[in-house]
Amino acid sequence: MSFEEYKNLWVFVETEENEVKPVGYELLNPGRELADKMGAKLVAVVIGGKVEDIAKKAIEYGADEAILVEGDEYFNYTTDAYSIAMKTLVDKHKPSAILIGATNNGRDLGPKMACDLNTGLTADCTGLDYDVEAGNMVWTRPAFGGNLMAMILCPDNRPQLGTVRPGVFKKPELVEGREGTITREDIHVAADQIRTKLIKRIEEVAEAVNLEEAEIIVSGGRGVGSAENFKILQDLADVIGGTVSCSRAVVDNGWLPKELQVGQTGKTVRPNVYFAIGISGAIQHTAGMEESDIIVAINKDETAPIFDVADYGIVGDLNKIVPK
Repeated sequence: MSFEEYKNLWVFVETEENEVKPVGYELLNPGRELADKMGAKLVAVVIGGKVEDIAKKAIEYGADEAILVEGDEYFNYTTDAYSIAMKTLVDKHKPSAILIGATNNGRDLGPKMACDLNTGLTADCTGLDYDVEAGNMVWTRPAFGGNLMAMILCPDNRPQLGTVRPGVFKKPELVEGREGTITREDIHVAADQIRTKLIKRIEEVAEAVNLEEAEIIVSGGRGVGSAENFKILQDLADVIGGTVSCSRAVVDNGWLPKELQVGQTGKTVRPNVYFAIGISGAIQHTAGMEESDIIVAINKDETAPIFDVADYGIVGDLNKIVPK
């Protein structure tokens, strides 16, 4: 099957209430490398209320072009409005592949687009490559509880779609004043086509699970001992302006929700400071936090693998150390 009419690599730069989600800019980093391998243009797709400034910044972050769709119906995300806009754009411009951040909204939009476009979707990727000879994206994602990394190909349909975890890639360098083409597309979705209505956006909930953007993370593992004991970690986070997260063992024990899990089967984070408290340091966990700028480990077992990746280590009882 020939896909000659499908060209270019798109990165969906997500917005919410006219604010950008950083993962969109992060994906322009691998996007640049992939587009060069493909011999294609890197195109940022920006949809929102009034978001021209975000499209301009996407070009400064390395996109060759930006496609801009603006309208009041896009100020907050809805499945119908965004999927209709994206299908209209894809039908017109025919991209070869599209990268979408695996945010709450991205994980909703990706599958809907795959259904609308009759194509495949690889979800929650942690690695990206392009097979020049075969002309296919190579999507890498954890499988079997994070014990195996699967490389997935979707050779029979276009565009090739993948959602990619926030925090896996660093933002490219910003080149102020870098120029590129911005193409405005006038696409509007009637109110009766949007079957859901946003009643209220609860900031506290939205921000609480936004680990990928946290600058300081206080993370606990099985060694914390109980759900109640996480209060001392929350107290530390409150004092230093941090966010609490956890390892998979904590989620499996029902102490904290999965939205707060860091690791191969959770979220990938890159904070300025990461406190690993009562966490042994299995590879499945460290894969999600080893790129943190500074890692501080607290564990009573001096042979715990977490000390191999930590910048600072404290051996002792977390119940005594953390409150201090």
